[in-house]
Amino acid sequence: MIAVHVTHEAVEKMGGIGAVIAGLVTSPNYQQVFDRTVLVGPLFQTDRPGRERLGVGGKIMYSSLDGIDEGNWTQRFRPIEQTYQVDLIYGTRCINDGPGQKPVDVEVILVDVFRSNRNRLNIFKGELFTKFNVPSDQFEKIWEFEQYVRLAEPGYEALHVIGCEGKPHEPLVILAHEYMGLPLALKAMLDGRHKVRTVFYAHEVASVRKIVETHPGHDLMFYNVLRQARQSGKTLEDYFPEVHSFYKHPLIKAARMCDAIFAVGDHVGHEMRFLDAGFRNIQLDMVYNGTPTSRKTLPERLNHRRALREYARNLFGVLPDYVFTHVARPVLSKGVWRDLRVLHDLEPLLAAEGRSAAFFMLGTLAGQRSTRDVLHMEKSYGWPAHHRLGYPDLCNGEETLGELFEQFNSQHQAVRVVLVNQFGWERRLCGLRMPEPMTFEDVRAGSDAEFGMSVYEPFGISQLEPLCFGAICLVSNVCGCLDFARSCSGGIVPPNILESDFIQLPLEKQDMDPMQLTTADRDMVENAECFRLAQELSRRLPRTQDDFAALLESGYELGKKLDWDQVVRQCFLPAIDRMLRAEELEEEVERTTPQMRLTG
Repeated sequence: MIAVHVTHEAVEKMGGIGAVIAGLVTSPNYQQVFDRTVLVGPLFQTDRPGRERLGVGGKIMYSSLDGIDEGNWTQRFRPIEQTYQVDLIYGTRCINDGPGQKPVDVEVILVDVFRSNRNRLNIFKGELFTKFNVPSDQFEKIWEFEQYVRLAEPGYEALHVIGCEGKPHEPLVILAHEYMGLPLALKAMLDGRHKVRTVFYAHEVASVRKIVETHPGHDLMFYNVLRQARQSGKTLEDYFPEVHSFYKHPLIKAARMCDAIFAVGDHVGHEMRFLDAGFRNIQLDMVYNGTPTSRKTLPERLNHRRALREYARNLFGVLPDYVFTHVARPVLSKGVWRDLRVLHDLEPLLAAEGRSAAFFMLGTLAGQRSTRDVLHMEKSYGWPAHHRLGYPDLCNGEETLGELFEQFNSQHQAVRVVLVNQFGWERRLCGLRMPEPMTFEDVRAGSDAEFGMSVYEPFGISQLEPLCFGAICLVSNVCGCLDFARSCSGGIVPPNILESDFIQLPLEKQDMDPMQLTTADRDMVENAECFRLAQELSRRLPRTQDDFAALLESGYELGKKLDWDQVVRQCFLPAIDRMLRAEELEEEVERTTPQMRLTG
């Protein structure tokens, strides 16, 4: 069987989808079923050196941009390039999901869609509208929409050239990761080959994310609306008609035509059914994400922790008793202000015991800063403990968070917070105050608590990554990873996971229309919940070697059940099998049912 993953992360792992693909393809259970894996995506940059187009270690077998042809591919790819007026790149790259995982080579097809055959493209857009009600003309000036529509036809045809056609003995499964992959999946449906199956891999419901992030009530509003809608039968568009103008929305609605829909969390499944009435009676498969799991001894765990504490002392002059982390892009959905509220309420509890803590937020919206810039910022004003507005420091949306962290530190002593707005975790990238041997592994294996109280988080892999090393993970109950962890632990989560609930309306508000909830209402709920969380976190924090050992053991035991190979075996492959069995049943019905002609 052949798996084709259509994604914007075909070359580089930039976020959650890349992590999912890496987790899948490196799983031995996945490899036993899929003989080939192909990643298809758009070429984002044409000015990179040819040798870098498929990433570090990538091998190009064909590139019309670079005049490379190692296998007589030109005569096969050239007709596609001429028809659609695009350039194609084909080769392989190696995927490695971390320590202990065997690297895997996958095939990659990139399509340069900066040019296109406008006439052919308009014909395809017309079909998208008439068959799937996707009005491409409304969004063609939005490049995030346009490039994936342009990718669909040449990308699909290129798959045929490399032998991915869908044969009786070799089914082809096209996995459309988020809205980006749907135009190619819709093209496959229009082509109509029997042994080609399409899957919408719902890593989120983009229409919902936009609503949750923009409404002042955030998750408190939305999930109470959702609860109300499940009783009334109303859809997302009934409550939020403005979603019609969102370019991702019609594509996601068209996902109901796929042969299967994989939802990464229980909330995502509910959101898909809320999206449109056409989803209500469609089979949805829960295909949770996995989390990387590895074993550490207690001395190893404490060594990683010591490195983080030493870095905090270098920044603030005081060795903290605890180190907390939050690894995420610093965007609104991550709810970082909730982290600061919990830390604010935690500070007097720690101070009463004569203890202190440091909190590291790792994430950037402006990419990797150069070593030169980092050293200049560090010397000039003490980055990352202090920040200034403008590149190479705070920019692209990091500004508000930087100001919040600065303000927090001016008002607290026992808890200090640090925004490391840099991609990478080593001295070369983070400055001379970072201990020389530090790596990102120290962040994961050394943290005492990982914060992740998002307002919208379909799964949340990063929230549970430190779990197996004994960290306490603060997770919002809208996160899909909490559903998975609970299902793997008999419904009772271990002390390593601290569940937060920001969607429970107080008694005096329960008869209120959730659409009318305000920022003040949300603040009231958040203040009460953050106070509770601070109390509970203080109680659970380890004080003795035995406490550290107990958390390490319970975290690892749960982490083993959340491993990617377990996910593939228990969720992913059964969903694939169900889809293929449904196809076989359809074919059997077609063979045994007399063909009838409709006459008007």
